Amino acid sequence: MVITRRPIEYASEKVENHVVDFDHLGDHEDLFAGDILFSCLGTTVKQVGSIAAQRVVDLDHQYTAARIASEQGVSHYLLVSSSGAEQRSLNAYLKMKGELEVKVQSLAFQHISILQPSLLLGEREQSRRAEGWASKVLPVICKLPMLRRYRPIHGAKVAQKMVLLSQAPKLPFERFSLDQVFP
Repeated sequence: MVITRRPIEYASEKVENHVVDFDHLGDHEDLFAGDILFSCLGTTVKQVGSIAAQRVVDLDHQYTAARIASEQGVSHYLLVSSSGAEQRSLNAYLKMKGELEVKVQSLAFQHISILQPSLLLGEREQSRRAEGWASKVLPVICKLPMLRRYRPIHGAKVAQKMVLLSQAPKLPFERFSLDQVFP
């Protein structure tokens, strides 16, 4: 089962897509019953217009989904966060990602796996000029050892790693930087 804000274009008899209004996730609690929650929700300031609106998607909606899943008995929560996520960061984006990481750790999951990739590459409905520029410049800059953990990575590779982590024996809490997951 896939819970999304917009319909997905992935056709499979094994995948059931539920498009819901994330402002009313509580109306869909039954959809969160299961074993594993892959949490990959996110947006940009440009798409939503302000840091406050981005926080609603990247922190509030994410946490609400995690809380509901925890209450529904989901045992393993896997989160795509961000390289550099830190609740005390001066950067608003990294701060909200860090706050989310801390908040979900208080929930009753048996296993929490947090992946901290850098810039995610891949096809998007809307072009993102800054990301396009960064996807060309960062691979060159990130060859320096101290910047390696900030190199861009394709979202499909992160998704593949999430699936592998969901199938492997795990500790109660694991956090993976880009270099730990994709050496």
